[in-house]
Amino acid sequence: MAGHSKFKNIMYRKGAQDKKRAAAFSKLSREITVAAKSGLPDPAMNARLRAAVIAARQGGMPKDNIERSISKAAGNDAEIYEEIRYEGFGPGGVALIIETLTDNRNRTATNVRTIVSKNGGNLGASGSVSHGFDRMGLIAYPATAGSADAVFEAALDAGADDVQSSEDGHEIWTEIAALHEVARALEAKLGEAESAKLAWRPQVMTAVDEADAGTLLKLIDALEDDDDVQTVWGNYDVPEDVLAKLTA
Repeated sequence: MAGHSKFKNIMYRKGAQDKKRAAAFSKLSREITVAAKSGLPDPAMNARLRAAVIAARQGGMPKDNIERSISKAAGNDAEIYEEIRYEGFGPGGVALIIETLTDNRNRTATNVRTIVSKNGGNLGASGSVSHGFDRMGLIAYPATAGSADAVFEAALDAGADDVQSSEDGHEIWTEIAALHEVARALEAKLGEAESAKLAWRPQVMTAVDEADAGTLLKLIDALEDDDDVQTVWGNYDVPEDVLAKLTA
């Protein structure tokens, strides 16, 4: 399990979709509202909002909830969220980037710092680990979208930079400026993506042994459970046999 896949694979294998559903909807709703406030409240004219709506639909969020989240951005009573990024290290020297949306930066800073320190990690200053990642666009498709060869050909024609395929799905990487142009081109050939968003791609992966992997999974799980944490990126590489043993 590679770190740039966030926590999706672990979460699915633990069978934790149901208990995380409400929290996931809350985070998706928050991202939709922030995206709608950052530009026009029309997904066709607002790339970030379009990506957020796609992610919400793929996550099973009802259409009415999505529309309410967009409408909320136009209201005077809408919460004002601040985007804050935290950087640090987890067990085994793994580099982590933690992206949050918060209406109370003191609460979020305290919660994130506590979660990280209680689970074998420590936070660093801004820029302490992000220099080891590339900021890129990431388009995700399920494995059912097509074979690795078919998706690779489609991505090549669409102007993508790289493709990584596995039994869990396809990850298509692009330059930031090309993200939505590539996403539209792929949609014409492969259908709607699971997600299309900005991501942090590790330049070098860090292998994690079984002793550190258990603590790392607890750390990421705890971060994902925090309401203010939107996404956790890392350069961890947990061997499949170790992952299977820990999540059995």
